[in-house]
Amino acid sequence: MKFESYPFEKLTALIKDVNPQAGYSPLKLTIGEPQFDTPSFIRERLCESSHTLNKYPKTAGEDELKSAMLGFVHRNFGVELKPSELIPTLGTREVLFNFPQFYLFDKSSPIMAYPNPFYQIYEGAAIASRADVIHMNLRSENGFLPSLEELKEHIKNGKKPDIVILNSPNNPTAAVMSLEELKAWMNAALEYDFLLINDECYNQIYFGTPPPSLLEAAIAVGNEGFKNCLVLNSISKRSSAPGLRSGFIAGDGEILKEYMKYRTYVGATNGLPMQYAAAVAWSDEEHVMEAREKYRQNFEIAKKYLGTQVADATFYIWFAVGDGAMFAKELYRQKNLLVLPGSFLARNFADEYVRIALVESPDKTEEAIKRLRDFL
Repeated sequence: MKFESYPFEKLTALIKDVNPQAGYSPLKLTIGEPQFDTPSFIRERLCESSHTLNKYPKTAGEDELKSAMLGFVHRNFGVELKPSELIPTLGTREVLFNFPQFYLFDKSSPIMAYPNPFYQIYEGAAIASRADVIHMNLRSENGFLPSLEELKEHIKNGKKPDIVILNSPNNPTAAVMSLEELKAWMNAALEYDFLLINDECYNQIYFGTPPPSLLEAAIAVGNEGFKNCLVLNSISKRSSAPGLRSGFIAGDGEILKEYMKYRTYVGATNGLPMQYAAAVAWSDEEHVMEAREKYRQNFEIAKKYLGTQVADATFYIWFAVGDGAMFAKELYRQKNLLVLPGSFLARNFADEYVRIALVESPDKTEEAIKRLRDFL
């Protein structure tokens, strides 16, 4: 297998011979990692549970964690899942990588479709699954949303995907699909018989109307058994706790039944203290509201100095600059500030963009955005 270098490795290579302006302290707005402290009640539960390190965790997840996840889905989306319709995972990265390998194993000529730009693990999963790829380009004229009509053209031309991955709210563009749009995709998945997955790990970082889940769309079109429908979510963003590695995959119980067997061999199970800490995080909404307010402040700072709008969701600005790689290199040279070229997140696309991750404190964000404004 031959994998592409990760975007951050490409960024390191881009700036390796650059000496940044010594008059500025280093700042970076590159990685989508919240820079806020994990709430104390989560850390306390982790410590309180440390005595359980002497026990093996269940592959299927502890009852306390699974119950908390089912409660999260019900509170936020009004969807009551059966226990067989949800599996706890190690965040979303591991499941996004190994689930396609499981699902596509018996396909003779597998095909995956996903947005371009994209979270690079989608590509890694396609490579590991020996799958052909349909890139669904996210263009400004389409509101940075994948085109269902273009995908249907691929299908009519004999290139029907086995898996289609959506990512709404989207990394890196911050675009959000409406319930009507998700319903259209769900109907297409049923009509053309492909598995539709929505990566929803940014679903809880929003600043107005809560983004819909694909699970809601499935119910809305009468697909109450979630046939051909799966969603993934994580507390990494919502709880500023990426180190807990707590996520889930939920939806089609028939598929998940077999995937659960697969996972018993993979051994991708979190330790008991991590599961108990994650359970209290999934069960609480107040700390998420506090995090949203910090991200809102960061967007307001960017709006003040750059004229950008507050996004509907996520903590990203997808910023058009002309030549993203050259812009990032020179910004680092002159202002000791790092952003990520859009082309590093795409294939043969998005050269004119950079991604700005508003994950620092408002004070640090203001300093970084002021440097960016001055550079412009």
